[in-house]
Amino acid sequence: MNGHTHRDSSAPHGKDNQAIDYEVLSYLIQLYGSSQGQRLHEQLRSMARETANKLDSKASASPRSEALLICYGDSLVQADMPPLQVLKKFSDRYIQGVLTGIHVLPFFPSSSDDGFAVIDYRRVRPDLGHWSDIQNLAETFDVMADLVINHCSREHVWFTDFITNAAPGKDYFFEMDESPALTKVLRPRNSPLLTEVHTRNGIRRVWTTFSDDQVDLNFANPEVLLEFASTLFFYAQMGARYIRLDAIAYLWKRLGTTCMSLPETHMVVRILRGLIDVEELPITLITETNVPHEENVSYFGEGNEAHLVYQFSLAPLLLFSYLTGEGQPLVNWTRDLAPPPEGCSYFNFIASHDGIGLRPLEGLMPEADIGRLIDIVHDRGGFASMRSTPDGEERAYELNIALFSAFGGDEENIDAYVGAHQLLMAYQGVPGLYLNALLGRSNDYQHMEMTGRTRSINRGSWTLEALNEALGDPTSHHAKIFQRLSQSLKLRAEQPAFLPASEQHFIAGSSDYLMFLRHDTHQRLLVVASFVTHTQVIDWPDALASVTGVAADLLSGEGIKTNAAISLGGFQVMWLDLA
Repeated sequence: MNGHTHRDSSAPHGKDNQAIDYEVLSYLIQLYGSSQGQRLHEQLRSMARETANKLDSKASASPRSEALLICYGDSLVQADMPPLQVLKKFSDRYIQGVLTGIHVLPFFPSSSDDGFAVIDYRRVRPDLGHWSDIQNLAETFDVMADLVINHCSREHVWFTDFITNAAPGKDYFFEMDESPALTKVLRPRNSPLLTEVHTRNGIRRVWTTFSDDQVDLNFANPEVLLEFASTLFFYAQMGARYIRLDAIAYLWKRLGTTCMSLPETHMVVRILRGLIDVEELPITLITETNVPHEENVSYFGEGNEAHLVYQFSLAPLLLFSYLTGEGQPLVNWTRDLAPPPEGCSYFNFIASHDGIGLRPLEGLMPEADIGRLIDIVHDRGGFASMRSTPDGEERAYELNIALFSAFGGDEENIDAYVGAHQLLMAYQGVPGLYLNALLGRSNDYQHMEMTGRTRSINRGSWTLEALNEALGDPTSHHAKIFQRLSQSLKLRAEQPAFLPASEQHFIAGSSDYLMFLRHDTHQRLLVVASFVTHTQVIDWPDALASVTGVAADLLSGEGIKTNAAISLGGFQVMWLDLA
């Protein structure tokens, strides 16, 4: 297996494995009581140990640069080949040496939500391919698999059990009546929280955070935790090296609360992380929590929860900076960004299969500026999805638009588009590039009309033939964007200062530009980025006055005299090597 994670194999904060194991036991006892906790501990440790014995590598002690492709199992198609094999064919030709891993979005049988209403967690969708295809991908790339942990499809056999009052599924879901205690629950959608279903025992109401086809699971039942821990280890045995905990913030329900990021949810993440650490498994745990920044980074815990946290605030802040030419909110956020705990880092992206979340802007930008961003996206053919607040107000939840269309979608927008990605790549963490963004794809109205969902505007697929043609034509904007981003990613991979564990320090910034330092013991890189169309002259920062000589801009190949003013072109990004 390729399977090298960014982290080393040491335990968080220098704890030994015995101490971590004791913490796992203590969290299990807190959640489920003494006797159940001890039983679960034995079963979970046995699962983890069995997985360690089956895998041919432990967590790697050698750090390396990482960058991931994000795509669906059928983002690329060819008439005579299963889509997962087409993805392998494309990746071997275009991605090898550019990106180290591939996040294949849910590739399991599903009834809705493009894979996130899972019918069977242990099977690959037959129309996509087989587990052998995932394993073949994993020979060359680190594969990320989704553990869709909060809910399953109502077509899952567990829900059939619930309807027929049969074990085990009859106890896997919430039965709930309307209650004033539910008014505090935070929602990501404006669909009903409770859905009526006809069962053998009459009409029951079940908890449905995301849709009436996605029924929330009850983790207060310890058997549900066992099911998902077992599934996590199964994915690792099938070749996955990153496990993405989808919608984890909604996991635990307690009446009278927001039911978001509760202490019990954090305990579940710590249990899974502890099992990985005790056996030194080559698994990187990543949490997907589309919430305000402080709540989001709480999933690092004390270095004992997620290895990687999705950096949700960065995407809309980058978008606002480049679409309005006003970078001050991003500058302020970067200045205040706390470093992740040792052994942890951020997962950075600007586009994904989902829309661009707006909740992560709460507290970072005035409502009027968020409204401006929504208006620009509307003007460029995009949409804003809505959610219901606890007091019944409708608020924009995310922006649905293809990223290149958001930037304007024309040749003249390529410099800004590439610049935004070069800045993204420079932030501390692991960058993720969505396939359609890497290729500069525009709004896909045909796909959106076919599905009836605004998110589909950015979820269209390519035929491999059409993609080869587009990338083979040097005059196409697809080829221009792909080539420039690929070159930047290759260059990034060679820089020790861009390793996930390398430090980041804010240097300076204004509405027009941002400057921060990435460094480790081997290299210092000064990152300078412009948010405006015109050339600007920036004073050399006082904080780096001791730097003498000429700094090489890795992106342009030009030498920049230190301690002199920097001439920064419109939307230009510099990676200055301070040798």
